[in-house]
Amino acid sequence: MADRLASIHGTEQDRVNCPFYFKVGACRHGDRCSRQHNKPLFSQTVLLAHMYQAPNSATVQSGPTAMATAADDVQAQDHFDDFYEEVYEELEKFGRIEELNVCANLGDHMIGNVYVKYEEEEMAEKALNALNGRFYAGRLIMAEYSPVTDFRESRCRQYEETSCKYGGHCNFMHIKRPSKPVCKRLGIRQTYEPARGGG
Repeated sequence: MADRLASIHGTEQDRVNCPFYFKVGACRHGDRCSRQHNKPLFSQTVLLAHMYQAPNSATVQSGPTAMATAADDVQAQDHFDDFYEEVYEELEKFGRIEELNVCANLGDHMIGNVYVKYEEEEMAEKALNALNGRFYAGRLIMAEYSPVTDFRESRCRQYEETSCKYGGHCNFMHIKRPSKPVCKRLGIRQTYEPARGGG
């Protein structure tokens, strides 16, 4: 019995725990979800909810490819690169970063979410304690531990391969990537393992 419960935890077969919260660290139903959102007491990953604000040119567009179209816009990419570099350098002060992911989704539960995964849980704890109560771009930073540690399960496979049929309102992460020059300056990899999430 215990083996079966362990094997279905965080999957669609789990009728108690929310699979989207487990995979993505956010759920479109929020507190009204019929399943439990087990918030971790510690984690390598910290979620900075709604921290990234896309420029007006990106948010004004509509339709299923709104963020993909905005990513092609040089001005929007420059804005994102500035944000990514500034945030990466600040978050790196707390420890070695394994991944920094910024959502390009448009759904209320995911828009502008920033996920930082540290090498050690202690580094994530330092970041969480230091960031809560601070402001960025005039907005209060809301930091919390995230259950997400394997972003391959969180990322939308369709979005990474071509385009997602759900557009910006997909429940899997549409991760916005920094440009190659930013990756080079920060010394981070530019290639990623293929996504395994739906979409």
